[in-house]
Amino acid sequence: MNGADSVVQTLVDCGVEACFANPGTSEIHLVASLNKQKTIRGVLCLHEGVATGAADGYGRMAEKPAMTLLHLGPGLANGLANLHNARRAASPVVNIIGGHASHHNRYAHAALNSDIEGFARPVSAWTLSTASALTAPGDAARAVEAAQRPPGQVATLIVPADAAWTEAVRPAKPLPRPPMASSTAVDAVDAVAAALRRSPRSGLLLRGQALQEQGLAAAGRIAAKTGARILYDTLFPRMQRGAGRVRADRIPYFPEAAMEFMADLEVLVLVGTNPPVSLFGSPDKPSLLAPEGCRIICLAREYEDGVGALEGLAEAVGAPASPGAVTELAVSAPSDDATLAAATIGQAIAYHMPEQAIIVDDSGSSGFASHGGTATARPHDYLFVAGGSIGWGLAAAAGAAVARPDRKVVCLTGDGSGAMAMQALWTQARERLDTVTVVYSNRAYAILDVEWARAGLGNSAPASYFGLDGPAIDWVGLAGAMGVEASRAESTGAFSDQFAAAIRTRGPRLIEAVI
Repeated sequence: MNGADSVVQTLVDCGVEACFANPGTSEIHLVASLNKQKTIRGVLCLHEGVATGAADGYGRMAEKPAMTLLHLGPGLANGLANLHNARRAASPVVNIIGGHASHHNRYAHAALNSDIEGFARPVSAWTLSTASALTAPGDAARAVEAAQRPPGQVATLIVPADAAWTEAVRPAKPLPRPPMASSTAVDAVDAVAAALRRSPRSGLLLRGQALQEQGLAAAGRIAAKTGARILYDTLFPRMQRGAGRVRADRIPYFPEAAMEFMADLEVLVLVGTNPPVSLFGSPDKPSLLAPEGCRIICLAREYEDGVGALEGLAEAVGAPASPGAVTELAVSAPSDDATLAAATIGQAIAYHMPEQAIIVDDSGSSGFASHGGTATARPHDYLFVAGGSIGWGLAAAAGAAVARPDRKVVCLTGDGSGAMAMQALWTQARERLDTVTVVYSNRAYAILDVEWARAGLGNSAPASYFGLDGPAIDWVGLAGAMGVEASRAESTGAFSDQFAAAIRTRGPRLIEAVI
C-alpha cells in the first residue's frame, strides 16, 4: 500500500462517494488508487471550475462532501470562483490537490511551481500540505472532518507526489462528524420573544437549515402568533419551497427596492445569517439595508442549530402547533401566443415541473422572474449562486444530479453565465445525468445594461463590453457537440412543449430560450 492507496481508502471509509476530477501528472498515483476501487464515483470534468462547482452542488444536496481532484496550483486557481461560491454557501467540499514531489520544490523556476496554499486559503476554512506518506491518511481524515464542521466548509489537502508514491502503513480511521452547536442560550430566546411581542413590525431572516421544511414550519408558527415576516437573503444556498410549505419573501436585488421592502421593520431576527447588506457599494446609498433604528438580534449563528432555535422561539411566544398558512399549489399553463420572456418561462416551468425537482439557478437578471413564478409550484428544492460568481449553474446542476439521481434537476442559466462553464454539458452527457438546462438567451450581460443605466452613464451601454450577439452563441449546436440533445424556442408555446417533453424523458436536455 502506498500513500495514495492509504489516502483513497481513508476517504472511502470516511463516506466520500464522489470525486469530481481534472487531474494531471502529480495526481497520477491518486488516480491509480481511485481506479482500483469502485466506491468513489469518478466524474471527469473538462475544466476545474466545473469540478468545484459540481462539488458545491453535490454538497448542498447530499449534505456531505464530495472530493475534487485538481492539478497543482494552476488547476486549483481555475476552480477558485466556484470554491468562493461553495464557501459562501457553507457547502462541504474536500479538495485534494496534487503537489510537486518534495525534492522538486527546491527548483522554484519549475514551470508549474506555485504557492498552492496561498491560492487555497481565501476559499478554504482548512488548508494543509501533508508531510509524507505516513501522515497523508490521517490528514485525509482530518480534511473530511473539517469539511463537515457546521454548517459545512471547504477543506483543501495538498498531497505531494512523493507522499502518494511512497510506501505507507495503513488507512486512517474516520473522525467523528462534528455536531451542530446547540441553539442560542435560553436568555437570548427569551430576549427575541420579548422583542417580537413588543413590535408587530418584525422579520425573521433565515438561511441554511432554517430554510428547509422543518425550519420554515417553525418560522410559520412564530409568524402566525406574532405577525413577523419570514424573509431570506437575495443570494442563498438552498431552500425548500412550493406547495405545502411555508412561504418566505426574498430580499430584492437592487438596494432601493430592498430598503423599501424592509422599511417598516423595527426588529430583525437573524437565524443562520448576517445583517443584510447590498451586493455592491454605492456613492449615495448605505450598504446596510435594514432601516435606521431597526433592532437586529441574532437568534442562531450559522454554525448553530437554527431549526432548534426557531422551535424554541415558537414555544417561547406560545405559537400554535401548526403554521398559520402554507403555500397552495397554483400553476397554470402560459398562453401559447404570449411573448416569450422570463415570466412566461417561469410559468411554464412551474406548470410542468414534477414534485421534488431540484432547481439550480444561475440565470442572472432573468432568474428573479422565474424564481417568483415557481414559488407556488409542486414542492421542490431551489439552489442559488450563493457567492454571486457566475459560471456556476451548469456545474452545480451536474453535482446535484450525481447526489440525487432520483430527482429531476432543472438548471436555469443565462447565456453569459452558461458560457463560463459550458464544458459541464459534456460531463452531464458522459454521466447520463437527468438534467434539463434552460438557457435564457438574451445575448447580453443584461444585468450590466441595467447597472449602466442606474449609474447614470447614459442610455446606450457599450456592446463591445456587454453584448453577446457578435456572434450569438449557438447553444443548440454547442450542446449537440457536447452530446446533449437540444432545441431552440422562440415562442412561449414552443418553450412549454419542449420543456414538457424534456421533463418526460430521462437524461440531459437543453433548451435555448431566445428572449
